[in-house]
Amino acid sequence: MTNQPVLPGLYMNFVSAAGSAIQPGARGVVVAPVKSHWGPVNQFVEVANEAAIKELFSDDESDGASALTTLYFALLGGPKKLLAYRIADSSAAAAELTLKSTVAAESIVQLKAVYPGKRGNGFKVTIQPSLSVANAKELKLYEGGTLLRTIAIGDGEAATAVEAINNDSANKWITAEKIADGVLADVSGEPFAGGESGISGITNADYVKATEAFETQDFHVLTLDGVTDAALRTSIVAWLKRVRNEGKGIIATLGGTAAEDTGADAVNKAVTRSTAIDYEGIVNVGTGAKMNGKSYSSAQVAAWVAGLIAGQSLKESSTYAASPFEDVTRRWTRSEQESGVQNGVFLLVHDGRKVKVLRGVNSLVTLREGQNKGWKKIRKIRVLDQINADLQRTAEDNYIGKVNNTEEGRLALISAGKQYLQSLALENVIESTGFDVTLDPRFYGSAPQFQPEDDQVFLSWTADDTDVMEQIFGTFYVQKF
Repeated sequence: MTNQPVLPGLYMNFVSAAGSAIQPGARGVVVAPVKSHWGPVNQFVEVANEAAIKELFSDDESDGASALTTLYFALLGGPKKLLAYRIADSSAAAAELTLKSTVAAESIVQLKAVYPGKRGNGFKVTIQPSLSVANAKELKLYEGGTLLRTIAIGDGEAATAVEAINNDSANKWITAEKIADGVLADVSGEPFAGGESGISGITNADYVKATEAFETQDFHVLTLDGVTDAALRTSIVAWLKRVRNEGKGIIATLGGTAAEDTGADAVNKAVTRSTAIDYEGIVNVGTGAKMNGKSYSSAQVAAWVAGLIAGQSLKESSTYAASPFEDVTRRWTRSEQESGVQNGVFLLVHDGRKVKVLRGVNSLVTLREGQNKGWKKIRKIRVLDQINADLQRTAEDNYIGKVNNTEEGRLALISAGKQYLQSLALENVIESTGFDVTLDPRFYGSAPQFQPEDDQVFLSWTADDTDVMEQIFGTFYVQKF
């Protein structure tokens, strides 16, 4: 009541009432900033499988490139959709090759890699007479020793060649620009040059700037590409808190360095990160993991955690979820595990058979007003975020600016709310009895505490949520015969 929003919208304030919450349908979109030697810069690209990673970006992880590991791990988690966002510094440039004419060796066509990056430096072009068409030429594009594409360029005249290259729908690698008239001279294995990936100069500011683009997308989980800088982590946490307060239900997964994961003070390092973050919207991964004999930091493993969170239905918990890893880089003792879970650290453990999630907790350590211990669970936060998203969408599409704020209009809104809860009850995501939507008695009735404005409606929602089994206790009575 002391800080009401200015803009129109549906504003939900979740307050614990004996553990009440609601659980709707699944979410599932992950966003991951990456560094790469190929691919569009500052654009969102949907990545569907491992082959797409290599095609859209690159499997080269030299010089700080991170696309392959980050996106592959995220896909292993099983999200509904994965959006990659390549960042690069100002040095990023596309590789180029100038082709000359048969007369006077003049430059007549400029070839350019579609995307900036050093991958383009591996492209080579051969121009030779066509073996199947008389008085015609063809351009062959190679990457190393692999033939990427053969393009018929007619008689080799500059304008004809440029049109053929740029209009070839199967050509995903180069573009062409005419410089002057003339016929292209034959060449063999002419290399591209000048490609720069723009990785070495990337700073925290580039990641922070990327968050401005993230706000324009509808997604649910954010993961970084293995970066661990403390100042950047602080910036990401501050950004996430702001957008969540504005109603955008995003969870972020972060982690630490390989040295922090395996050192003698690994437990303290992980716990310190969580206590510094202390927020339900951030998952702090505390253990690194091994796959195919290679070790990965917890910051890299965080990409898999993001995919896992996004890929699960809201009826599921990440507790005891099986992972694709063969081992962890450091096995925590039971007392260390207890300390980690109690202090908001998301852990992977090896149970003697497989690597699995210990417990699906976020980094919330200190409960704030209106919260209970359920707010420390990833599942609970995803549920609340989905409720907010579902109701916001319905309110914007059907009620805000469309329905009069009269008794009849308010009853229609209440009826829609009850139908929504009924649908959740039918799916067994909330208890089938005891749920209700009413006008908030603090604002309506014979003796209201507050007076709503003419364009305001205050509702009270009640429902009992369900939870998964995470602890099973039993008493075994042994009878002596």
